[in-house]
Amino acid sequence: MGVLLQTVNTEFPRAVDFTNVSTKLVTEFIIFGFPGFQSLSTLLFCVFLFIYLCTVTGNGIIFLLIILDQKLHTPMYFFVSNLSFLDMSSITVTIPKMLAKFSVHNDEIAYVACFLQMYYFISCQAVECLLLTAMAYDRYMAICSPLHYHNIMVRQLYISLAVASWTIGLAYPIATVVLAFRLPYCGPNIIHHYYCDHPPLLQLACADTSLNVTIGSSLGAIILLLCFSLIVTSYVHIIRSVLKIASSKGRKKTFSTCASHFVVVNMFFLPLIFMYIRPTASYSADIDSLVAMLYTVLTPMLNPVVYSLRNKDIKNAFRKQICCT
Repeated sequence: MGVLLQTVNTEFPRAVDFTNVSTKLVTEFIIFGFPGFQSLSTLLFCVFLFIYLCTVTGNGIIFLLIILDQKLHTPMYFFVSNLSFLDMSSITVTIPKMLAKFSVHNDEIAYVACFLQMYYFISCQAVECLLLTAMAYDRYMAICSPLHYHNIMVRQLYISLAVASWTIGLAYPIATVVLAFRLPYCGPNIIHHYYCDHPPLLQLACADTSLNVTIGSSLGAIILLLCFSLIVTSYVHIIRSVLKIASSKGRKKTFSTCASHFVVVNMFFLPLIFMYIRPTASYSADIDSLVAMLYTVLTPMLNPVVYSLRNKDIKNAFRKQICCT
């Protein structure tokens, strides 16, 4: 997430004397892409087109299956359907522009469009953090309080959790994006990343960005650390409850119900933690671009695989729809 726990290299350009800088502000930015891979445009186009089609198709199938199959109208699958829709939205924010760059070498992105891309992408990542937290709470209630689960996780509650996740996630980056938008950008205008992200964009500002870094870091720390802490706490209680089950078969069955969510959480949060909680001296444009792909590209693509291959309900619903057609 571009702004989550933004302990990024804070050596952004300091306030400058505008008498020595051109007053002409940039009207567009250049997406540099992947450093060191500029000569592989055709290969990268094929790879990312394949990833995009797989992601949209896989998440779209899961989203439709959950809507069409009454047996999947449960709190857990309700959150999964939200996650599938979110993954389709998230990858659509970045991949199409990358495909345009690789195919027709369209590197330019309009000034306003860059900030809109940054807003929508950060929003999607924030919503996913909150949805994964809500899913962890659902699994906690199902395993640690099974007798009270259906009385607590009523329709009104899990819909409210989803609505809150989307509302908070969409509102979360507004302050960060507005402050970045108000900064002057006098050139250069090359963003050393494959989409408009907050840290590389701040490096192009010709003004003091300390306020932007402080606010971005604070907001990022709140949402990332809070969500991850709640998820870890939930799984600590889940593991304790599972270990109390006498039957090994029962323990295995219970663990399997949480395995998919636990895999998704690790695929999403661990790259974020690596990106934004590490010494600033270790930052590298090459490494950061590759690691960012884990949560921006690969995680949305792998989510449907995790939920379909490890979930009998999804596979049964798929067979049912195929047979009906």
